[in-house]
Amino acid sequence: QVQLVESGGGLVQAGGSLRLSCAASGSTFSFAAMGWYRQAPGKGRELVARVLRGGTTNYEDSVKGRFTISGDNAKNTVDLQMNSLKSEDTAIYYCWLLDGGGYGYWGQGTQVTVSS
Repeated sequence: QVQLVESGGGLVQAGGSLRLSCAASGSTFSFAAMGWYRQAPGKGRELVARVLRGGTTNYEDSVKGRFTISGDNAKNTVDLQMNSLKSEDTAIYYCWLLDGGGYGYWGQGTQVTVSS
């Protein structure tokens, strides 16, 4: 079993920055990837960024150049540095972990609100 605890959401003005952090505990030694998804009101959940255990990163097109994901395999943590935030980044952000067996786990979500 895996537990994910997120922190760092909040309210920020457009153009500002926030940093999200997620710590995984439990059976995490064989995880394959960690990352962040988001869900805006009335929309489906979408991948924001992910980092594979070997270090490869992937980003959703709209956040490339603004967001940076970083993971620490030893600490089982993943952070998302979000710069130049826009109102369309407003959403609930969910930490995600994919274990070695292909099963996905989710955090409880943290609200990010960007005011214009």
